[in-house]
Amino acid sequence: MQELVSLITTEPPADLEERSRFKFPNIACELLTSDVSIINDKLGADESLLEVLYHFLEQDPPLNPLLASFFSKTIGNLIARKTEQVITFLKKKEGFIGLVLKHIDASAMMDLLLRLISCVEPAPLRQEVLHWLNEEKLVQRLTELIHTGKDEERQSNASQTLCDIIRLSRDQANQMQENMEADPLLAVLESQESVAGLLKNMFEGERSEASIVNGTQVLLTLLEARRSGLEGLMDLYSQGYERSYTVNSSILNAIEPHLKDFQQLLLAPPKKSAILTTVGVLEQPLGNARLHVARLVAALLQTSAPSICQELCNLATMELLLDLFFKYSWNNFLHLQVELCVAAILSHPSSDERPSPFDVPTLPSQKTFTAFDARPRLLPHSPSFCVSVQPQLFQKCQLVQRILDAWEENDKIQSEGGTRRGNMGHLTRIANMVVQNLEKGPEPSQITDLMKEDCRGRWESFVDETLRETNRRNTVELVSTHNMHSSSEDDDMESPFPNDLSLQQAFSDYQIQQMTANFVDQFGFNDEEFSEHDENIKHRCKKTNFITMFVQANAAAFEACCKERIRQFDDAEEEEDIWEEKEMNYATQAKSRTR
Repeated sequence: MQELVSLITTEPPADLEERSRFKFPNIACELLTSDVSIINDKLGADESLLEVLYHFLEQDPPLNPLLASFFSKTIGNLIARKTEQVITFLKKKEGFIGLVLKHIDASAMMDLLLRLISCVEPAPLRQEVLHWLNEEKLVQRLTELIHTGKDEERQSNASQTLCDIIRLSRDQANQMQENMEADPLLAVLESQESVAGLLKNMFEGERSEASIVNGTQVLLTLLEARRSGLEGLMDLYSQGYERSYTVNSSILNAIEPHLKDFQQLLLAPPKKSAILTTVGVLEQPLGNARLHVARLVAALLQTSAPSICQELCNLATMELLLDLFFKYSWNNFLHLQVELCVAAILSHPSSDERPSPFDVPTLPSQKTFTAFDARPRLLPHSPSFCVSVQPQLFQKCQLVQRILDAWEENDKIQSEGGTRRGNMGHLTRIANMVVQNLEKGPEPSQITDLMKEDCRGRWESFVDETLRETNRRNTVELVSTHNMHSSSEDDDMESPFPNDLSLQQAFSDYQIQQMTANFVDQFGFNDEEFSEHDENIKHRCKKTNFITMFVQANAAAFEACCKERIRQFDDAEEEEDIWEEKEMNYATQAKSRTR
């Protein structure tokens, strides 16, 4: 055991052949983490072996990344299997957290911290560990690493660790029983003092892109709405259009005074050298810092916090983001965030269709803010909210006029043989959102009044002609809608496909369903089904029911399509008896079905 532990904590001689240098340390790590009870018992109970492991952290940085991963994997396995012994040993070491943070540039140290937070069972012991980490000021020390004067790798890993702690703590809080004590690390992270300290580090001294990006990622994690499963993957931004979610007011209160600093970043970002792109040389790239500021603004607008929205209006942030939208016409990452901002402003659900807030865990001592709870404030669909946000979008930002001008300029470029601009897809979606809001919004006449008179006629013509044609071209045809010929007596029979887009929309909804590994088995044919030749083919065509469409509104249209196809198969039997006595296999059956 002593030799195995030494192998994973001592760097092999440099003169060994590279391909075999870490062979034995790797084998030793696999043995120590093989989850054999006798090995776990020996390693967890022998304090001398734990001391050898701990001594690995006392080395000067940087650690060998491979050995660091062996160490982290071994300690992590012990934390899960011999929890009490290992936690007791680590708590005796006063400098343990400091040593881990000293080597935070190694990603394996991030994993070790997360295992301490998520892999300790039972719940009372886990709570004890969380209090110990809180007493060691883990959150505050990680926050201090996100500073302009720190190494970029350390900043990045510290930021990622904080983000993972937030997500893990919230997920575990969702599973907690009502009488369980709240997570102290999450309480500190969501406190106004902690967020203010993070923002101070980001903007203190000379501003660097690394500190801005890494700090903003933590803020975005604090503000994010958690979505699960397929909804989270496929409906990411559409949820943001129509739903607000609960956030701690302390987070928003800490961010609000620094909105002017983020605005300044949009105006004067950290300097970046020119880069060569596929469309030419970009003298002043957008940069990751400004992109993350745009992401933060989109997240803040989705909270519908009145004070935040008012401050963004005062700073004219949306006007600046729209300027960047049209300036960087090939940066689709930016285009998506601007689209989300516009959608958040335009989305105003009616009072009887208010969405329920996301179930974000909060502590009893903390106040929360949500756009749809019962406390008096400005709702996103209230007149006060509209007065402060929408007029700026349509009057000061001149959204409609800029859409029309950009479209005309793009048409001119294309007519001269140029390339279609890269932001036209997102511009189409924004235009469709404006149209939808005018048609179905709570105050369509009010929004129309916000447009300039000389733009109203152009806009109506654009919507009726150009935008309608663009949407038609962008629509994917499900199947051909021409008359389908068959050998039946009724030569005039036509396919009952509707002329509208219902089938296309239904097929699109079907396409986004999650495809599992056993997808073929769910709607395929069994070999036994081909042994009987007197079954009606209609029975087999009904196997299409295995494809769950979940689109109730289009069920009738799909049923009609299926019946039409089945009738064709029945008519084909008059031409050829496909059920005659002959050897049958899957390939021949499939061939017959395609006739």
